[in-house]
Amino acid sequence: MKFRGFLRNIRNEDSGQDLAEYCLLTALLALVAAGIFVQSSGGIQAIWGTANTSLIAGNSATSAQTGTPASASAPAGH
Repeated sequence: MKFRGFLRNIRNEDSGQDLAEYCLLTALLALVAAGIFVQSSGGIQAIWGTANTSLIAGNSATSAQTGTPASASAPAGH
């Protein structure tokens, strides 16, 4: 009889259920955020690539106008 009561208590006990649900919800949100980050990283890399190309072109044009090589116009240590 005690064993049957023990099994009934286990089946009816739900005090840890909220914690498990919150953990699952947090894991789902983390996966969604990771997916969004992975999808947007390609666009961010394209923006940085475009900006880098523009800066290199601008640096070359400025160096050509002043007659100094592009490497000489860069600050020391960079």
